[in-house]
Amino acid sequence: MLNLFLIFIASLFFPGIIVRTKSLLSGRKGPGIWQPVYDYLRLFRKGAVYSHTATPIFRLAPVIYFVSLLFAAFLVPFGSSRGIFSFDGDFIVFASLLSLGKFFLILMALDTGSSFEGMGASREALFSFLAEPAFFILLGSFALLTGHTSFYDIYSSFHFSGPISYALAALAAYVLLLLAAVENSRLPVDDPKTHLELTMVHEVMILDNSGFDLGLVLYAGSLKFAVFGALIANFFMEPSLAVYWLVPVFFAIQSLVAIVIGCIESFGARFRMSHNAQFIFTLTAVGLLIFFGVLLMPMDF
Repeated sequence: MLNLFLIFIASLFFPGIIVRTKSLLSGRKGPGIWQPVYDYLRLFRKGAVYSHTATPIFRLAPVIYFVSLLFAAFLVPFGSSRGIFSFDGDFIVFASLLSLGKFFLILMALDTGSSFEGMGASREALFSFLAEPAFFILLGSFALLTGHTSFYDIYSSFHFSGPISYALAALAAYVLLLLAAVENSRLPVDDPKTHLELTMVHEVMILDNSGFDLGLVLYAGSLKFAVFGALIANFFMEPSLAVYWLVPVFFAIQSLVAIVIGCIESFGARFRMSHNAQFIFTLTAVGLLIFFGVLLMPMDF
């Protein structure tokens, strides 16, 4: 349960650190780190407004989206502790749970009958489809390297033994970081601050959501960031360390990931929509670099 508790804590401050980083880099005071949490609580206290033409899918989709991410977090280990659920091939179930949540989010957008939300759902589906090969090549490469197919066994078997292993961990962190940005529709794929429907992706999908449902979808995005941050942190946490050392390292890496995303959104520009597919494909190319790096590792790794 410790891993789930830490991921929940990280999900509360992760978006606040991103916003705070962007404020400081732009020379503004900006809101506090806990402002997103206050926004979630404010939305949770409000009632939701539903269209008379909306089906039950529209009401169920936010809950399914959140629950799918929650179960995905159950699979993520923490140092020497297994995830709440841990078994061979659990990273495939992890990707399937993320896809299930995204599928219902897309159905929710299509259920409104809005052409704008259907456009955003189409883009979201395309970006997620293009990002999947990078994730599977990344985890499949480490499964080949360690001889295991579960998150816990992969992380516990991987250790730094030379420059190639350091390079593999750095490239894996890079891929997971940008996959988190793609999955959460952040820069450079999407701009969360845009207000033009023709260029929006995720934001246009949730235009008809309000109250508790909107808060649930927004918090699920923060939870997804924290889950990907935990996947990155596990690469750099030595399982032999005591828990009182692993916890600070976990939160330090989560904070660093949030700061990096804030820097990307402060200094980077959004790609043209036609260039997003090319950018996402580069993650698959980096995943292939990791695969070839695994082939260069010694057999007695």
